Amino acid sequence: MTPEPASVSEHARSAGLKPETVRIAVTLPTFRRPDHLTMTLDSLQAQGLGSETAIIVMENDADGLEGARAAADWLQSSHVKVIVIVAHNRGNCHAYNAGWDKALAEFPKLTHIAVIDDDEIAGPGWLSGLMKTGQKTGADIVGGPQVPVFADKSLDGWRRHPVFTPHYLTTGPVPILYSSGNVLISRPVLDMMPRPFLDPAFNFIGGGDSDFYRRAKARGFSFAWSAEAAVMETLMSRRAEFSWLNARSLRNGAISSILEKRQWPGMPGRVRTFAKSLALLAAAPWRGLRLGLQTGSAVIGLYHIQVALGRLMEEFGLVNEQYRNPESN
Repeated sequence: MTPEPASVSEHARSAGLKPETVRIAVTLPTFRRPDHLTMTLDSLQAQGLGSETAIIVMENDADGLEGARAAADWLQSSHVKVIVIVAHNRGNCHAYNAGWDKALAEFPKLTHIAVIDDDEIAGPGWLSGLMKTGQKTGADIVGGPQVPVFADKSLDGWRRHPVFTPHYLTTGPVPILYSSGNVLISRPVLDMMPRPFLDPAFNFIGGGDSDFYRRAKARGFSFAWSAEAAVMETLMSRRAEFSWLNARSLRNGAISSILEKRQWPGMPGRVRTFAKSLALLAAAPWRGLRLGLQTGSAVIGLYHIQVALGRLMEEFGLVNEQYRNPESN
């Protein structure tokens, strides 16, 4: 990977911020959700953060700047220390990289970076839960559940869909993580991993976090899960629509294929990945039938078929860039 263009600017910062006292940076990417961003910041303030913790808000809409302005207004009346930056290059990987680079450059005694998204609310004891699990297990990277909360409560039944369910249920060491929406990363990981941390090739399809974790695992870093460190993810009604669920499931399949090809490069790897895709497609109807019976939903039962099809579509260059048009996501 080549370095990203230096296209980051600082928009605002809290008065009295003392960088030398900060050991934990909570990085918060945002894109056109100013109202919910404020709610996320409120939930972080409720954590009882002290002077050893600061928040970095990464605005990724350099034209609108709604999130940057909302965060700048919010920090005026908060005791929590905040830096607001603008990642001028569009894409979630650019936003994450900008925040992580800023934290490392700004805070000389930094030990950890935490991540929460601007459509999430931190539960009570969120950050302390991640830290405690990391200390107890010795894991380098700790993740926690993103609990789906539909704005329309009548849609709560869709929480059983695999795109919303957590990968793990109990606290302790795990083989690997998959999402960056609720995670704690230790300083040694950031010092050893090459930059940019998240590959911009994944900017609009997602999966940059999974790719980062795979590369971190290959370097010997360990993972854990903190079931107590939950965030609540606010979901709009469109995420219960078939079109969105189908697009996300196909995308998940495509990402898994891309990551496997990176893990197994060359023609033998492509053949291996394609063979696995065919095997998954063959098994998908039976797996889907079982899932549909378990959840009582034929739509949910389609998930394994959609993932297998997404893998095969990727072989022909058909990958859904679900983040390209945020209004439909």
